[in-house]
Amino acid sequence: MFQAPSVFQRAPLPPATREPEPRHEQTLTATAPRPAAGPSARGAAAPAPAAARKRDPYFDNVKYLAIVLVAVAHAWEPVMDGSRATRALYMIVYTFHMPAFILISGYFSRSFDMTPPKVKRLITSVAVPYVLFETAYSLFKRYADDTPDMSISLIDPFFLTWFLIALFIWRVTTPIWRTLRHPLPVALAIAMLASISPDIGDDLDLQRVLQFLPFFVLGLLMKPEHFQLVRRREVRLLSLPLFAGALLFAYWIASRMQLGWLYRANSAQEMDAPWWSGAVMTLAMFGCALALTIGFLAWVPGRARWFTALGAGTICGYLLHGFLIKGAEYAGLFDRYTWLSDPVGLVVVSLTAAVAVTLMCTPLVGRALKWATEPDLKWAFRKDSAGR
Repeated sequence: MFQAPSVFQRAPLPPATREPEPRHEQTLTATAPRPAAGPSARGAAAPAPAAARKRDPYFDNVKYLAIVLVAVAHAWEPVMDGSRATRALYMIVYTFHMPAFILISGYFSRSFDMTPPKVKRLITSVAVPYVLFETAYSLFKRYADDTPDMSISLIDPFFLTWFLIALFIWRVTTPIWRTLRHPLPVALAIAMLASISPDIGDDLDLQRVLQFLPFFVLGLLMKPEHFQLVRRREVRLLSLPLFAGALLFAYWIASRMQLGWLYRANSAQEMDAPWWSGAVMTLAMFGCALALTIGFLAWVPGRARWFTALGAGTICGYLLHGFLIKGAEYAGLFDRYTWLSDPVGLVVVSLTAAVAVTLMCTPLVGRALKWATEPDLKWAFRKDSAGR
């Protein structure tokens, strides 16, 4: 592979019954929350637009740093063969970068219900971009890679578009998870069953949808105070030996472990492993991913930095960086320039991917691509879908 990334919905929660609404509306992109109505607000002047658009810089920082890791890891894939150290780093990043994105997606989906305004937002910011970019990536492979038989299939996501269809499914099922008494154990049980069910097939990438589901459900259960605990100094210090130990373990196991366990796109049987290993690895990978995600979140700065504003544009970085990676692959650059697999080449590849995805997250790109990532489809919806 991620994503990168970029997602997508929210309305104010009644303050008397549930925790305050998070400031962001989605994981890869976000819009400003509407001011909550209440007795204290009666007779008061409406808040200034700038205040209404205030965002929490911590989550923008999380999204930007995570999308950089997604792009860099994707860039490593064609050049990491022969380098055990790079493969180990790749395994560590892949263990937590998508779980982190998915957990944050769940956190900002806590108030989702099937009301018309939120369904409209889900369609315009998730479903429509999925259709557009699934088509674009399929056509790109057909012509750039000279693959005339490459078909456009909206039920078989290509490359990184799987995250959009997964997010759509997770978001639609949010009311179910919010209703259950013990949603996380149920989600883990579903993920374990998926890992031993080879008949699920490739439609809508359901293996990934189901095997990554626990991270989304965990995000639904998160509260602001949980993130405050994660960001404590003690957690940051503990994360240092955690990552050091993870790196040593990954280096040791790099040549022994199939990368398919990280992708979660296949069952155990499809990877020629015993059926029971799917359930065991699901639990083991969940624990490892959660620990590394906490370590990552602990070191994300909470204050505004030079890259904070780029966190609002990670949907563009996620969807666009794949064209760069695949374009270089289709052009044979990685085969032609074998020095890219050397240590210096890996640094060049990493910096190029990081700089490219950073530029793709800039507001200029976001405005230019808004027609595809957040299209205005008022003509397609009934007037009452605006919540009036």
